[in-house]
Amino acid sequence: MSEWLDAVTWDAQGLVPAIAQDAASGEILMVAWMNREALEETARTGRGVYFSRSRNKLWRKGEESGHVQTVSEIRLDCDNDVVLLKIEQLGGIACHTGRRSCFFQKLENDRWVTTAPVIKNPDEIYRK
Repeated sequence: MSEWLDAVTWDAQGLVPAIAQDAASGEILMVAWMNREALEETARTGRGVYFSRSRNKLWRKGEESGHVQTVSEIRLDCDNDVVLLKIEQLGGIACHTGRRSCFFQKLENDRWVTTAPVIKNPDEIYRK
């Protein structure tokens, strides 16, 4: 049954923004995009799957880095146009910069300040 997928308000490109939130701490780790296939696979497998706009294909979080997201809950906002995933971030790194969260920059005195350390060098994570 795809009725639950039909309830989502997809944008003109067939995408919906998805927020990944640590299920235990409530910390927002990242925001990405999902298409219908990504959301369906996430619900079916319990693993975070997104749509990469730059690569124009499904992106199974952790497929290159090993930093997989286990999804415990999927929520839809009141306008049906934003998905919230409550996740466990395996390996502790959600950001491609090697940090726990993508939200490591804070506005202070009219400038962006880095507030979180790199846990692992991205060159070590993404060996090509």
